[in-house]
Amino acid sequence: MTTVFTRRRQVLGLLLAAPAVTRAQLRTAEELENNPRWLQQREALFGARAIVEDEALISLQAPARAEDAAVVPIAVRAGLVQGQQGRFIRRLVLIIDNNPSPLAAQIEFGPASGRADLETRVRIDEYGFVRAIAEFSDGRLAMSKRFVKASGGCSAPPGKDAEAARATLGRMRLAVQEDAPAGQPLRAQLMVSHPNDSGLVMDQATRLYTKAQYVRRIELAYAGQPVLKAEVDFSLSENPHLRFWLKPEPRGGELVARVDDTEGRHFEQRLQLAA
Repeated sequence: MTTVFTRRRQVLGLLLAAPAVTRAQLRTAEELENNPRWLQQREALFGARAIVEDEALISLQAPARAEDAAVVPIAVRAGLVQGQQGRFIRRLVLIIDNNPSPLAAQIEFGPASGRADLETRVRIDEYGFVRAIAEFSDGRLAMSKRFVKASGGCSAPPGKDAEAARATLGRMRLAVQEDAPAGQPLRAQLMVSHPNDSGLVMDQATRLYTKAQYVRRIELAYAGQPVLKAEVDFSLSENPHLRFWLKPEPRGGELVARVDDTEGRHFEQRLQLAA
């Protein structure tokens, strides 16, 4: 995963040099699908491997027009329970074609993951596609995409003032569904208090850009087994949150969330689940 993100940063330097007018001129379906930002990400992450678009395998839900470009809710639904028919989703990639940093998240699922479904909130900087690409255990790739009308999300001012954000920075909350049917995957949620500054917001008082500082890595484990590991970027919204699923343990166990940001800060939260 680290190698992929190193390559992504090399690609990002080229992408940021692309004229904005070129991106704005993308109009037709063919032009949108051949967006150079997407094509460069595709090659860096998947090479020449075939990617099928099959909503029965993976489905992305996103609003056609966002109410707030800085907080756009998206949901990824997998077509199978992890391990069903001997198959599972090994990796999930979220790409926002026209963001300054298109690779929003790359998630690896572990043995304690009940489903590869995921919900979060993202920033969208320009009209374009949001894509979810799933890599299955047999090596196949499937994609679902949605065109979202939103702009300015990566340079929008934060929802709370800087002092208030610093006061709560790093606080986390874990919650798990309590009424799930016996033996079925449990829905869980992680919320992290973090400004997730993109570095693209201008301070109106100083006329300087705020420093980029954002959550970089999220790890979740249950009963000693990995649920998921995610490499993320500032394309996730302020105060990142994830809804995910975990496989129940008859004896219960501890759910642990570990979060690292670009400033080298480490945050941790634990929740004991009963049998």
